[in-house]
Amino acid sequence: MAQKVTGFRAIFSSALIYNLAQRMVGAEKARHILVQDYFPAQNRYRMLDIGCGTAEILRHLPTAIDYHGFDASEAYIQQAVRLFGNRGTFRAELVREATLDELGSFDLVLAFGLLHHLGDDEAGMLFQLASHALAPGGKLLTIDPTYVAGQNSMAKWIISKDRGQCIRSPEHYSSLASQQFARVNTMIRHDMLRIPYSHCILECQNSDPQTL
Repeated sequence: MAQKVTGFRAIFSSALIYNLAQRMVGAEKARHILVQDYFPAQNRYRMLDIGCGTAEILRHLPTAIDYHGFDASEAYIQQAVRLFGNRGTFRAELVREATLDELGSFDLVLAFGLLHHLGDDEAGMLFQLASHALAPGGKLLTIDPTYVAGQNSMAKWIISKDRGQCIRSPEHYSSLASQQFARVNTMIRHDMLRIPYSHCILECQNSDPQTL
């Protein structure tokens, strides 16, 4: 992964500090908007969360969904289990095709704040895995910081201090997704946090959407 974990950024290896920092900048607002505006409207669906962190997204999801969260951080997964152990399945490992074959297909795959930690080759592998994991009509959602023309100067500065070292333009994110997905809808939002910030959201599908 392409990220800086030294200096002040090292403290975010702690699940508690990571969650506190997320709440301070308004990550709960971002999760609420993402679920409200882009997730399936129905209460029952299968979801794969790649790079789930401490699985805080579950606070905004219906209890009936079949949730599977993966993260490389053992500390984050332990915290997810403590908070949401009865709400889903949590695994401290990277997602692989063999694992996906065991789990079956998903209606929704989420990669929240993950792509900007991955180089282009790694990002391409993520899109390939997500495509492999999706049921017909399912979709992949990604959300990451981005640099865009005319963005708030404070937002640009804050984004530049992120641990992730592969922050891309919306066009770059979209071009990577298009190598695996026939339909890629790219959205830019500046309203998802309490602080000035710019997000790029990708909505990726290989077939016409189905009603969940």
